[in-house]
Amino acid sequence: MNNVNKTLYIPLYGKALVSKKGIILSDKKAEEIWASEKFPLKGKSKSKWLAYYVGMRSAVFDKWTADKINKNSNCLVLHLGCGLDSRFERVSVSHTRWYDVDFQSVIDERKKYYQETENYRMISADLKDSAFIEKLPTATRAIIILEGVSMYLSNEELQQLLATLNRKFEHLFVLVDCYTPLAAKMSKMRNPINDVGVSTVFGVENPQILEKSTGLYFVKEHEITPQYLINDLQGFEKFIFKFLYAGSLAKKLYKLYEYES
Repeated sequence: MNNVNKTLYIPLYGKALVSKKGIILSDKKAEEIWASEKFPLKGKSKSKWLAYYVGMRSAVFDKWTADKINKNSNCLVLHLGCGLDSRFERVSVSHTRWYDVDFQSVIDERKKYYQETENYRMISADLKDSAFIEKLPTATRAIIILEGVSMYLSNEELQQLLATLNRKFEHLFVLVDCYTPLAAKMSKMRNPINDVGVSTVFGVENPQILEKSTGLYFVKEHEITPQYLINDLQGFEKFIFKFLYAGSLAKKLYKLYEYES
């Protein structure tokens, strides 16, 4: 895998850790895969605080995805930049057409742990090349999950991806987490992804930027670390986490935006 692909081990470790602790997110598949892979993470990338953060982020994405599926029958789900995530199992969507998309090397790794079914497929693709979108089946409504992906695409590349998706499907629901430009600048010095060799990332100045030329409209900003998930932590850990990842500085660095078309 290249360095960007290796970043998938950071959330995998985080979800495995919180699941094993019995807090925030239940993800037995992450526990299983991490026990098998044991990728040599180091430094900040193996911080328990970061693990709590990515666990919460995934739980928020899970809740949003399940809600959209329940309200939109016969929808299609695209999890772009899926890594080794087991979201399609966690939200129990055996009746929904679900496509997990990532680089070929990542999909090859996924196939060691996941089996395709009639409604579940894995697709190898580079998100900077939208050709794969034209090969997808048609659907009136599509749910687009972009977790931990946007920061590796320039604003123009991200706009092009969203615009192509909007042309393909009649109605889109999109949830995407984004760095701010300040976070992108700081990432050169103090981001856990540096520990796996990644130093170039991109930030989104404001949510309206992703409305530009995409046909999408901004719905609202979500909390990445909602209080009900913070409450899974106890005592000193809860206090430290709120300071590090749920305080005013953190909210200036990382955003979670919802869009529709």
